[in-house]
Amino acid sequence: MQNQGALEYNTERPKMLIPEYGRNVQKMIGHALSLEDREERNKVAKAIIKVMGELNPHLRDVEEYKPKLWTHLFIMSDFQLDVDSPYPLPEPEKLAAPPNKVDYPQSKIKVGHYGKTVETMIGIACAMEKGEERTALEKYCASLMKRFHLTFNSTSVEDTTILAHLSKLSDGAIQLSDPSFLPNTNEIVRANGGKLSNEIKSKSNNKNRNNKNRNNKNRNNKNRKRY
Repeated sequence: MQNQGALEYNTERPKMLIPEYGRNVQKMIGHALSLEDREERNKVAKAIIKVMGELNPHLRDVEEYKPKLWTHLFIMSDFQLDVDSPYPLPEPEKLAAPPNKVDYPQSKIKVGHYGKTVETMIGIACAMEKGEERTALEKYCASLMKRFHLTFNSTSVEDTTILAHLSKLSDGAIQLSDPSFLPNTNEIVRANGGKLSNEIKSKSNNKNRNNKNRNNKNRNNKNRKRY
């Protein structure tokens, strides 16, 4: 029977600063720290870098990736490893500094599933002089809106609803009355991988069922009158 006192649990082991490289690489770095001879430490450090590169073979020979390996080596040694690096030594203060805040647009989107880009395109169309180019852009915006509506919503949409939304988003500046140019709903559904096909089939089946029930009811009424 195995001696339980000889077992080593992860909870009892030292914390790994970069767990992606695994416990063995961390132990190799610990061994390098224990070496007193600088030349020997340099050899071991290069061997560790080679092993770390083998863990990501698709990036191993990328020149920009090698400085990152050396940076990770120093991080995993808690910046205690004294070796000759071919690249500038990383500064712990800079690595610990929080990243710069990324500015995020604060403008409100009127209709979420259409997105800001569609609103921008509608604004461009409104600023154009009336003509073929503006009409083409207006129709393109409407077609894009229908595709987005069917992609991000779980229900089908009437073409007149899309035109009404276009008018609302343009503050009434765009008024399209004929929706025949809009792409077919089934084509959009098919392009989306048929996500809405079951729902559309269900609605179609319900409609056919209602029509069948109505026809049967009318037929029964005629038979009663005949007798």
